[in-house]
Amino acid sequence: MELKSPIKSKMITLTFSGLKSICKYADSKKLQSFIPWLNQYMSAYEINTLLRAQHFVAQIAHESGSFNYVEEITSGVAYEGRKDLGNIYSGDGTKFKGRGLIQITGRSNFTLAANELNIDCVNHPELLSTPQYAVESACWFWKKHDLNEWADDNDIHEITKIINGGFNGLQDRIAFFQLCQKYIV
Repeated sequence: MELKSPIKSKMITLTFSGLKSICKYADSKKLQSFIPWLNQYMSAYEINTLLRAQHFVAQIAHESGSFNYVEEITSGVAYEGRKDLGNIYSGDGTKFKGRGLIQITGRSNFTLAANELNIDCVNHPELLSTPQYAVESACWFWKKHDLNEWADDNDIHEITKIINGGFNGLQDRIAFFQLCQKYIV
């Protein structure tokens, strides 16, 4: 029986220049607002190896349009009545449209986040659009779905499938990952 060697972790510190090199179209002021929260919460949620950090940043860079969007651009009407997302009341689709650096979507997911993060994002979904909670909700989602395990295996396909439900934007995610390998070292 072959044993996997333990994953070595070191302090991963994201910098403005590194993130700007990865996300050259990012609004500099917005990007800067995420950095302290990324460094705090990535560590707290054990996104603390190079592969984990590289995969995480690649995914959130794609999901947020290079850190420019923490709220889904569309209205959310398409989510109305989506029982699979827990949208059981009129208006849930627009109220619980994707928010955060990993677009948390639907009443059920907002309720889980509210309970586990101890923030009232059910009554105030806009909280997930603030830099602190946009980052924390992304790290929480990452850990809740065991994405560190897939990052340790360097499996961008499975990570994308879990986050996206499919492979939308896979080539963009791969391109971001390649930049992360260059600038997160």
